[in-house]
Amino acid sequence: MANDFQGNKKRQTKHRFDKGGRSERDDRSGRRGGRSTGREVEEVTGEENQGSEDFSFGRHAVIEALKNNRGNKLFLQDDLKGPKTQELKDLAAEFSVPISWAPKTKLDKLTDSAVHQGIVLGITEYEYLTVEELTAQVKEKKEEPFFLILDGIEDPHNFGSILRTADATGVDGVIIPKHRAVGITSVVAKTSTGAVEHIPVARATNLKQAVQTLKSAGFWIFGTDMEGTSYEKWNVSGSLALIIGNEGKGMSPILKKEVDEMLSIPMVGHVQSLNASVAAGLLMYEVLRKRMK
Repeated sequence: MANDFQGNKKRQTKHRFDKGGRSERDDRSGRRGGRSTGREVEEVTGEENQGSEDFSFGRHAVIEALKNNRGNKLFLQDDLKGPKTQELKDLAAEFSVPISWAPKTKLDKLTDSAVHQGIVLGITEYEYLTVEELTAQVKEKKEEPFFLILDGIEDPHNFGSILRTADATGVDGVIIPKHRAVGITSVVAKTSTGAVEHIPVARATNLKQAVQTLKSAGFWIFGTDMEGTSYEKWNVSGSLALIIGNEGKGMSPILKKEVDEMLSIPMVGHVQSLNASVAAGLLMYEVLRKRMK
């Protein structure tokens, strides 16, 4: 994003410029049953971290994953107790998710020593939508949706922060490339504080084709660059898709050719760029602000 929003000292530089549900998952009807009343104790081995199972960790991310019926097994640190722990146990029981109690060292292994708060959830692999699925799904519920297109975001913390703000501002869907970009990971889920469970994400092999698909569906495509219209003059009516560029390189040249208008954020300070998640957040709130009038 460093090349997207840049400013010169002591002058303003003008830079131009779904909430749908996710695809249906299996209902795991065979796993819904009676509540577990006992404290199940199982040893956590290295095998727990193998196979196709992913992990979510941290209280908020785990709660949202459980509510979205994506949990396979809940691992709790063996010294956790209190009403918040009981809430997790009750939620796991509601969705028939078994619980294993383990020492912190074992949970550190499952999460590569991340800050897990003593709470780790084995989850099913994230199911991405196609761009066509996302568009059709959201268009059924909303006449003028607002999508984000992330052009090569590589930092999972940036991606997670963007998802968190997207949920807060009513973004209807996010589109990411399949290659050379971060996908939905445990770090992304934790940074998003569970917002990943509420924002549908589509993954595209070719972002140029994805943009052309959106255009065919009636979307206006906006980019972010140092030369463009001030975001304050942005007309946010209609179906919108906003492209946020890579942290270092900005928007790819091939996508710049596809946009209908480039947007800019004026800057007057010493710092020459904005963080990708900060710039994205400012623009998402601009859409929300104008559409709430």
